[in-house]
Amino acid sequence: MHHPSGRRQRLYRIIFESDTDAGRRFDTWLIGLIVSSLVVVLLDSIEPLHRQYGGPLYGLEWCFTTLFTVEYLMRLYSAPSPWRYALSFFGLVDLLAILPAFIGLLYPDAQYLTIVRALRLMRVFRVLKLRQYLNQANYLLNALRGSRQKIVVFLLSVTTLVIVFGALMYVIEGPRHGFTSIPISIYWAVVTLTTVGFGDITPKTPLGQGVAALVMITGYSIIAVPTGIFTAELANAMRQDSGLRHDCPNCAKSSHEGNAAFCSRCGSALFPRDARHD
Repeated sequence: MHHPSGRRQRLYRIIFESDTDAGRRFDTWLIGLIVSSLVVVLLDSIEPLHRQYGGPLYGLEWCFTTLFTVEYLMRLYSAPSPWRYALSFFGLVDLLAILPAFIGLLYPDAQYLTIVRALRLMRVFRVLKLRQYLNQANYLLNALRGSRQKIVVFLLSVTTLVIVFGALMYVIEGPRHGFTSIPISIYWAVVTLTTVGFGDITPKTPLGQGVAALVMITGYSIIAVPTGIFTAELANAMRQDSGLRHDCPNCAKSSHEGNAAFCSRCGSALFPRDARHD
């Protein structure tokens, strides 16, 4: 009989590592099970199929849930730090993949939330050695972090606009034309400003229609703002690998273009005057 720690180490290599044949086979089978369970959930949501094959599909769903539950417990057992795994991104996703089925015992419609298992397909990057795609994803994350403050300011500005436009339309149109309250009017402003235009509430007076036209034009003028902010930050993030890695002495920006002499954020000189003449 093998020592328990030996079993845990072997399970860890199979479950958490994909550099071995056993680990690759385990991950391949796991991805197959995930895809199969997603297909079952999708088919079960189609009403004619649910009426005709609801029983077998329900049984298959519980088979997948049982397998995923056993897998989750094995991961907890073999992980060097079970709590660290349980609180990690993939640990939480693994838990969320099985919870909806049990919640569905009390609230039947909750079982369709098992579609969250699609997030587990991210393991395919590890199985297929697609780490370069994960590195590219880091550019997006860095761009999101860099543009966070600008996006927040933009969203606050847009929020102020829709509140003003909503209140204005409530005063102009009033309840008789569907603008029954300021929140409802703000909802109309959001739908119109984003150029969605459901058409469930429409202005009837000439003045209200004029304001609506102004909201539409404003929507087209601001819809590209967050895209531009994010694109600029993404370009900066992609230049970081090949850029000059030198902290700005004024604002501490950590990377710049290769031939930069001044900070692209604050304009300060990147190097002391005597260093530039060396």
